[in-house]
Amino acid sequence: MTSPKIAYQGEPGAYGHQACREAKPDHEPLACPTFEDALAAVREGRADLGMIAVENSTYGRVADVHQLLPDSGLHIVEEAFVRVRIALMAPKGAKLEGLRRVRSMSILLGQARGFLNAHGLERLNWSDNAAAARKVAEMADPAEGALASPMAAEVYGLDLLAEDIEDEASNTTRFYIMARDVDLQRRGSSGMITSFVFRVRNIPAALYKAMGGFATNGVNMTKLESYMVGGNFTATQFYAEIEGHPDDAAVMRAMEELDYFTDYLHVMGVFPAAKPHHAT
Repeated sequence: MTSPKIAYQGEPGAYGHQACREAKPDHEPLACPTFEDALAAVREGRADLGMIAVENSTYGRVADVHQLLPDSGLHIVEEAFVRVRIALMAPKGAKLEGLRRVRSMSILLGQARGFLNAHGLERLNWSDNAAAARKVAEMADPAEGALASPMAAEVYGLDLLAEDIEDEASNTTRFYIMARDVDLQRRGSSGMITSFVFRVRNIPAALYKAMGGFATNGVNMTKLESYMVGGNFTATQFYAEIEGHPDDAAVMRAMEELDYFTDYLHVMGVFPAAKPHHAT
């Protein structure tokens, strides 16, 4: 019997790959070059689920993802948290004292700034962390290293010269698990999250009024972010997450009030809340 597949952005050994292994060990990971490709793989049936990075506790929101999700035709069905453990890796037999340069994505280079400065290592910005590890393996130069997940060293046969070199010990990335279908019957032991995007009507104080229903009904809003639509400064879309399920009476009343003040409202997902990993 063929294993179900879960698509992720990046090359084998990427943090998305790690997230798939940890959250869905029964699924076969499918590497995709971009987030669009990963979402398309799910939408077109080449994968059953998609693992999509949305935010990092140190770096913030993952660029472009919130613009991609509303038009993906998919639903958020779970969330997963991955501790971003940054490892320094190099070809077999390489030594830290002989290393001259490391390559990785700018995000990771910035998150290990303290270690890199302390060891006087040159930095080379690379398109993908796991791709940096693969390139270092191909070069087989003991002066060249990469920053990536420890899993990447395993995948590409590299030696780990240092582990857990991130500046922030709590560095964590949050992922959405996307699917073609949604199950509104589920309930999570840690509660439920409802996520949605909306645009407010062009009336005075529309956003303030739209949010009022959540306060008056005692619904906790845990996230509210804005971003431009179609490169237009005047067209703003909001992404929000609240605690609760659309069938809860308080959530139902709050969403009805929100709907009155919006000209676009789309529920992205209803999923069990997961607990972030704590630093260990």
